[in-house]
Amino acid sequence: MTESHRPSGEYASPVQVNPEWPPPPAYAPPQQPPQEPQEPLGQSAQPAPPAPQAAARRKRSRGPAALLAAVAIVAAAVGGATAYGVQELTGDGTVASSASTATSVVPAGQKGTVSGVARAVSPSIVEINATSNSGSSTGSGVIITSDGEIVTNNHVVSGASSIKVSTDDGKTYSARIVGTDSSKDLALIKLENASGLQAASLGDSDGIQVGDQVVAIGSPEGLTGTVTSGIVSALDRDVTVSTDESQGQQQGQGGGWPFEYGGRQFNGDTGGSTTTYKAIQTDASLNPGNSGGALIDMNGNIVGINSAMYSSSGGSGSSSSDAGSVGLGFAIPVNTVKSDLPALRSGTTN
Repeated sequence: MTESHRPSGEYASPVQVNPEWPPPPAYAPPQQPPQEPQEPLGQSAQPAPPAPQAAARRKRSRGPAALLAAVAIVAAAVGGATAYGVQELTGDGTVASSASTATSVVPAGQKGTVSGVARAVSPSIVEINATSNSGSSTGSGVIITSDGEIVTNNHVVSGASSIKVSTDDGKTYSARIVGTDSSKDLALIKLENASGLQAASLGDSDGIQVGDQVVAIGSPEGLTGTVTSGIVSALDRDVTVSTDESQGQQQGQGGGWPFEYGGRQFNGDTGGSTTTYKAIQTDASLNPGNSGGALIDMNGNIVGINSAMYSSSGGSGSSSSDAGSVGLGFAIPVNTVKSDLPALRSGTTN
């Protein structure tokens, strides 16, 4: 707010004078305000302190400007966060990656609930049906780009000659294998003629702790979009799996792959060709068909790719009471997935 001041003695405007009155006295120039005494030469002139009223006036005038500056800074920060959030949710051919598990893709009103996580993330989870000369298998996958890049387990698509993928909205796509990494039990596939898909937000598996609540989504036994929940039971568990291509098709023939490995326990003698990796242990219910699906934190970020579970059953001859989850499931940490993506995208197959 600015103010207008008029020098003392200066006339604001001419005044009409009645001619019957005596003539006005001779004009006297306005007196100049007294000048402040000058500092003697050789001494530095110090500015005079502002008058109390002027200082208060300036202080008041700076208040709104400072407030506006603060509001502008906050708005810029919020705007940056909003843009970041939109980029994550919309995808555009890039991996939707969350820098922290604190980033939430679950609506505020449902944050921290299993139903909120399921509603937010289910559109990013798919069912995969792979067929080869050895048979067929069913697994799950996670959409990581809007144009149809999907992460799954290597054993779900290993040796497949045909891959069909069903999305949450009931659409079916053909897919091809882009790259595989049997040492980490990971694979990247790509849907044909897909666009506008909802990419999942990849979180930070280094940020999870034992006891954290998690949600698993997949297609156990072909039951598309099944949601289970539990906690992180342990970290850095050594899990050994088979890398034989023929093992990937045993599920369709009653062998119980990928969790029993032909009747043998997941972390034991699984055949002549095996690999071991560090996994997240969870008690969220996992069953055959959950492989390649998502392990999700309560903010809706993917923290792991479900890959195996413990089973004490003895193969196809076991009773039904021995089958199913016993609360010992395992997932590949999502940070392992993110570090492996460049190699998978390059078409590496090993």
